[in-house]
Amino acid sequence: MSVPIAAAATWIDSRDTLDAWLAELPADAALGVDTEFMRRNTFHPQLALLQLGWNGRYALVDPRAFDIGDALQPRLATGPTVTVMHSAGEDLEALAPLLPEGPGTLFDTQIAAAFVGMGLGMSYRALVAELVGVELDKGETRSDWLQRPLTESQRLYATLDVVYLEPVHAHLAARLVERGRAQWHAEDCERLKRRANAHEGDPQPQRSFRAAAEWSREQQALLRRILLWRDRSARTLDRPRSWLLEDALALGFAQHPPSSLAELDQRARGQRALRSPQRAELFELIKPALDAQELATTAAIPMPVMGAAKKSLAAMKDTIDRVAGELDLPAGLLCPRKVLEEYLATREWPDFLEGWRREVLHGPLTGLLPD
Repeated sequence: MSVPIAAAATWIDSRDTLDAWLAELPADAALGVDTEFMRRNTFHPQLALLQLGWNGRYALVDPRAFDIGDALQPRLATGPTVTVMHSAGEDLEALAPLLPEGPGTLFDTQIAAAFVGMGLGMSYRALVAELVGVELDKGETRSDWLQRPLTESQRLYATLDVVYLEPVHAHLAARLVERGRAQWHAEDCERLKRRANAHEGDPQPQRSFRAAAEWSREQQALLRRILLWRDRSARTLDRPRSWLLEDALALGFAQHPPSSLAELDQRARGQRALRSPQRAELFELIKPALDAQELATTAAIPMPVMGAAKKSLAAMKDTIDRVAGELDLPAGLLCPRKVLEEYLATREWPDFLEGWRREVLHGPLTGLLPD
């Protein structure tokens, strides 16, 4: 199937123009949506451009010219409009200030491609080439999208990101129905929305620091306290986490806390966003002793899988591969290895395996836990 390349799109920099463009859409339109954003020196992505496409009509919306949220809410957040995006996680995060709960109905084409046997993590460029027969240029991938005016090359590149979402959606939606996977795909899109629009970070960030798995419970709890502070401060200051506190320094402070503010200052040299107020705040955070409740609510960092657990992990992986083969799904879509490791470490059914995955995996996996 071929679709004509549309080099031109309506440039929208006013609320009235956006309202008029959206008013021409039918209520149940499958609307192609993409974003361009910058994230060089900030914690939060800076939305620089919103691209819209439906039925041969394309728009490039400038979110820096006016508040676009009020116009998008009634169209995307509620009602029967289907928002079609590719690998939507970061785009949804960039749109979160405007759509706090995400679009009402999301159709992620990358997830859909995995459900219909096209592989895990397929790029938009590869998907368009496979389904539409068009090779897309990636020349503006690292462009400065905050500059104004945009170049003609930038406008064309941004427009093409939504031109082919409509035919790709049509192909994939039909295949999902043929395979009986439409509901499973919808569940995974809802999961993606919840994750991308989470207003708080991971409540147990220390679990990602496997190097600290053999530390004492007290050291792990202090590491958690420091990482939670880093996340809150980075969000508030809108600076990258590493600018406040690099991972190695966070580990060092948890294992060997500074005995004075002067020592913290000395050890934290070079941290660009860790100014005097933040240094003092961090030192005051580290000083208090850990109480019983903080220790009890700190999840243990998973130990390396060994012994009986290692045998169980291998058996679980074999089971995942077998079930994935029977369902004609990528094993990584069905259940990533890290989820199995979490299950073995906690013996609690992982949130990732709720929904349709519970139906097909709960019985086979629960019997493989080591005694």
